[in-house]
Amino acid sequence: MLIVIPEFDEEQVENTIGRFRTIIERTGGEAGEPNHWGRRKLAYEIDHRTDGFYVVMEFTAGERTLVELKRILRVSDDVLRHMIVKLPPSYAHKPLPEPTEVPA
Repeated sequence: MLIVIPEFDEEQVENTIGRFRTIIERTGGEAGEPNHWGRRKLAYEIDHRTDGFYVVMEFTAGERTLVELKRILRVSDDVLRHMIVKLPPSYAHKPLPEPTEVPA
């Protein structure tokens, strides 16, 4: 999951996601289609920002890919927060549920 800075428009968000897909694929991984949750309010303020673009993407990767991806995500100015989670085999290739609206 990535939270991309809110100052971007949709095209810039797509470019950011594309950059990370390229990193995954060039290092031997395989990236699925990103699931865009859109612009959402953050649970708490990050770098004086109160919202961001949420994107979830499933991918398969080896250790080399994970090390490179984590390194680049840490230094990227485009990404407010990221989380990489290893899914159990029983979750593989199941579609992610659509996000639900949270009441304000």
